[in-house]
Amino acid sequence: MPLQTFTPSIAPSPGTQSKPKIALYKAEFGDGYTQLSPKGLNHIKQALILRWDGLTELQMFELKSFFESHGGYRPFYYEPRGYPGLLKFTCADWSIVDRTPWSFEAKLEQSFTTEV
Repeated sequence: MPLQTFTPSIAPSPGTQSKPKIALYKAEFGDGYTQLSPKGLNHIKQALILRWDGLTELQMFELKSFFESHGGYRPFYYEPRGYPGLLKFTCADWSIVDRTPWSFEAKLEQSFTTEV
């Protein structure tokens, strides 16, 4: 089954946070010298925090349903603003603030699976 593309009916609120996770090997030597090298080919993973403010209950359920249907482990495509095309992500962490209007936050982590 082909991967879904995450295209919410409402764009995330301004202020998307992008914080890449970088995986490195680090060798420290006795004289204070340190040598770093990447852990694998994809050692830089994009991590995004998307936030939606001012949602209706229906919009909140749309977002919640999408992420629940992927179970935190199934990847999906998403094109973050400022990036040149679709990237593959998973989302295992989201939160909802129960107020009127609703608020929703999702933490996406880039995925390098072979699924397409």
